[in-house]
Amino acid sequence: MALLFWAHAGLAQPPSVLGKWKTIDDNTGKERSIVELYERDGKVHGKITKLVRAPEDDPDPICDECSEDDPRYKKKIVGMEIMQDMVKSGTEYTDGKILDPESGKVYGCKIWLEGDNLKVRGYWGPFYRTQTWNRAH
Repeated sequence: MALLFWAHAGLAQPPSVLGKWKTIDDNTGKERSIVELYERDGKVHGKITKLVRAPEDDPDPICDECSEDDPRYKKKIVGMEIMQDMVKSGTEYTDGKILDPESGKVYGCKIWLEGDNLKVRGYWGPFYRTQTWNRAH
């Protein structure tokens, strides 16, 4: 009976932002990368674990567009922590930062679950863009 209780209790867990997510290109709709979200010191962070590259692209690029004073400057993008310091606030995670390694720009960030997908919003002043990431299996 205890085993049945624990199995049922596991099913009652709310969905989590933690885990691996497929990022999707806004223009082409194609998968761009896999980002793993994890918790460290009570905050959510995310790192790129895989890039989906075209044959003509550099298979192991570095962040040469990052600001020279950013510790990620000239570092490999695969393995790079691009999302940092997300704090749970109700059903969302806010107050963190996200890096676009292609442009080198760092944005304010908010994430939340919407159905089976993760919504990722990057802010720059009053402007923002929202992407939908799909759970990677």
